[in-house]
Amino acid sequence: MSRLPLQKKNYMWLAIGLAVIVLGFVLMSGGGDHTATEFDESIFSFRRITLAPIVVIAGFVIEIFAIMKRFPNEDK
Repeated sequence: MSRLPLQKKNYMWLAIGLAVIVLGFVLMSGGGDHTATEFDESIFSFRRITLAPIVVIAGFVIEIFAIMKRFPNEDK
């Protein structure tokens, strides 16, 4: 059997990081009226301007951690 480059824990952390990134993009989306005649102030909310980008960056940090971290070998 060929060895995978990462271990099971690494793939688990990759999935967690992906879920955090998706959560960040969900926090950025939605809201507002999509007409050209009205302006909606909700695009400047704390959730969209501050929280969501921090969550997305945290997800990318988790992805880097998941790729770089070496866990003790489970095969032994």
